[in-house]
Amino acid sequence: MRFLVNVSVRPWQVPAALVAVWLWTGLVTAACAESAKPAIEAFFGTFKGQTILESDGVMTTRDLDVAIAPSRTGFNVHWTTTTLGRDGALKRESSSIDFEPTRRAGIFASQMRSDMFGNRIPLDPLRGDPFVWARLIETTLTVYALLITDDGGYEMQVYHRTLADGGLSLRFFRFREGDAVRTVTASLKRTKS
Repeated sequence: MRFLVNVSVRPWQVPAALVAVWLWTGLVTAACAESAKPAIEAFFGTFKGQTILESDGVMTTRDLDVAIAPSRTGFNVHWTTTTLGRDGALKRESSSIDFEPTRRAGIFASQMRSDMFGNRIPLDPLRGDPFVWARLIETTLTVYALLITDDGGYEMQVYHRTLADGGLSLRFFRFREGDAVRTVTASLKRTKS
């Protein structure tokens, strides 16, 4: 990018001209840095992976599927975990949540139910439902789910999905009253864009 500027500056105007150039350079640099950050569209696609967990001395394999796609007002994250139970039966758990941008950059509100006016809004954690939101920081899309337990305590589930070569890197944490209960890491390969 090349700019040609013809400016006539008197000696007493040099400090003001230098400040103007410094500010302009900073704005251009900030704009370029902002445009270099991936937008949510970089996460759109279908991803598959597998992780192995140990529980009570038993190793279990989990198949992980994640689909992130545009929705009417934002984006949708759909994920499925499939495990082979001790009895040999397959067990599937799925979640699908729509998110929309908030007034705060990089923070997205979940849209999991409709209010009395038909607006999509988050669930109510005081009724035992999870309160879910997402944030996008640089190359990581994180989904948080806060649950208030029956005894009034809390559990937090955190899904960090980071863009990686050919897919996503997943780090999952489950905390109960601030203590880590489970940690899962996996590499997910992109199967569809």
